[in-house]
Amino acid sequence: MQGRGPYPNDVRNPNLLPSTVLLALMLATPLSANWPGWRGPGGTGVSSSASFPVEWNGTNVRWKTPIPGRGHSSPVVWGDRVFLTTAIEGEVVPGREKKPEHDLGGEVFIHPDMVSHDRRQTMKVFALDAGSGAVLWERTAYDGPVADGRHRKSSFASATPVTDGEIVVANFGTEGLYAYGLDGELEWKQDLGEIRTLGLGYATSPVMHGDLVFVQCDEDTGERSFIAAFDKKTGKEVWRQSRPVQSSWATPVVVGDQLVTAGTEFTIAYDPKTGAELWRTKGVESNTIPSPVYGHGLIYMTAGFPSKNVLAIKAGSAGLQACDPCEADIAWTYARGTAYVTSPILVGDILYLSTDRGIITALNAKTGEIIYEGGRVPVPATFTASMVAFGDKILQSSEDGDVFVIQAGAEHKVITTNKLGEPIYASPALANGVIYIRGEQHLYAIR
Repeated sequence: MQGRGPYPNDVRNPNLLPSTVLLALMLATPLSANWPGWRGPGGTGVSSSASFPVEWNGTNVRWKTPIPGRGHSSPVVWGDRVFLTTAIEGEVVPGREKKPEHDLGGEVFIHPDMVSHDRRQTMKVFALDAGSGAVLWERTAYDGPVADGRHRKSSFASATPVTDGEIVVANFGTEGLYAYGLDGELEWKQDLGEIRTLGLGYATSPVMHGDLVFVQCDEDTGERSFIAAFDKKTGKEVWRQSRPVQSSWATPVVVGDQLVTAGTEFTIAYDPKTGAELWRTKGVESNTIPSPVYGHGLIYMTAGFPSKNVLAIKAGSAGLQACDPCEADIAWTYARGTAYVTSPILVGDILYLSTDRGIITALNAKTGEIIYEGGRVPVPATFTASMVAFGDKILQSSEDGDVFVIQAGAEHKVITTNKLGEPIYASPALANGVIYIRGEQHLYAIR
């Protein structure tokens, strides 16, 4: 049950605990209980535990907490805390009626679905108690006009935060990068400059590795695109590299000693410590929105519009030689079954793709051989959330609020359909036996 007040009796108020005790409690939590950032540990979307509910109703919805505003960022979990972001839209800002112009192929471009460029936005970070759903604290990171618009279906809080049990980092793109302590104290903030993304909104999530936080900032033409690393404790910029790629919304992934990034023109890997470019090869040659996943010595890149592309790129432990591009680096390709937004998922030896309508294709992850195509859910639906998995189960969450449980394996089978009761745009989080799902208006904990 959700508590009646902001700090019910069964919730630890961080203001009543010494910071050293609080930190010890958080760090003592087994890693399998955590979902620290976008798509969980390693950005895979797969939990190391299989102990999650397959069917649910009112009896095993542990709690639901209303979240104000609009946000497509996923919840992240560490120990007994859940963190997420939101953007609350305010009044029209005088003098900002004109839609921002963008550069697309050398031509002036104004996206027809751009909205909210003229309104005040309040961007917030929330911390909730994982056991009760009570809000422990909320902080306003930014409050004011925005530099660009967003797609009508998107949000100014689309980037998922990241935490390591010491700090939580939230990325609002042009409106700033913010780091908070577990007690909600602002530790540092960084101005990333103006990142223009064709009026569709910023969505790349920060990635934390060791003592560094990585942020990929690709804008309209690529003239000002960059990737940077910040010291997680101080916020000091450690390195920055310009990138020859146009707007992207994908989140990078750490593969051993490589920071691998997706892009329309190139796939590029960097040294996480120095930012030195290790290698580059073929890009997805379409809008770069799905994030890469890694396994079996391959990095899987996908894109769904305007063309549908899947690339399985070789990733040796020493990295590839720099090339521009190297077709020999591509283990296999596939040209069907991908989505505009949702990322693929690797479960065992099978790479699962989903279209915007939720039609699943299963490929042999090592060879690209088709295992099955055309796996459909029982009702027509549209999908924005990426799939997540535990054990041999895959969760596929639709914009209508249905969560389909898919049997992983060589044959497509929908085990059950669970109804949340409100639209779902954010990808779920899996931690400590609990499925956390962000609906359009509430955050749910299901156990």
